Amino acid sequence: MEIEDKIVGLERLQNALKTHRQRKERIVFTNGCFDILHVGHVRYLSAAKALGGILVVGLNSDASVRRIKGKGRPVNPETDRAVVLAALTCVDYVVAFEEPDPLHLIQTLEPDVLVKGADWEAAQIVGADLVLGRGGEVIRIPLVEGVSTSGIIEKIRKAPAR
Repeated sequence: MEIEDKIVGLERLQNALKTHRQRKERIVFTNGCFDILHVGHVRYLSAAKALGGILVVGLNSDASVRRIKGKGRPVNPETDRAVVLAALTCVDYVVAFEEPDPLHLIQTLEPDVLVKGADWEAAQIVGADLVLGRGGEVIRIPLVEGVSTSGIIEKIRKAPAR
């Protein structure tokens, strides 16, 4: 599948997932800002894909990132972040959302598996109750120690000018 074909709107994604469900493929969902893609993101997304099935990434829109992360974020615009994510072989679909959290996406897409980083407490994971209530799974994936977008941005800011 071409990179651009992986970046979809909600309606197109719903139709695609119907086909995958008919093939008995599991739908794995995760979400995030993915502002500056780094090794932690790549390992996390690869681990999510390894859970089997189709990996759908809900991507916070630019406005959503600003509300969550504050002024100066995102560093990279939504369209660029979507293309970078879609270029990863482990990612099957990328769908952007405007809301501060992915609850509407989770309600609409009804994933079989909901994935978040292990830094999230189970009770904090938006949509976990919905997925578990339908017999699905919620899985917390360990993060790569010492790697974060905020940490990378801070390192860049503190670097001496040349």
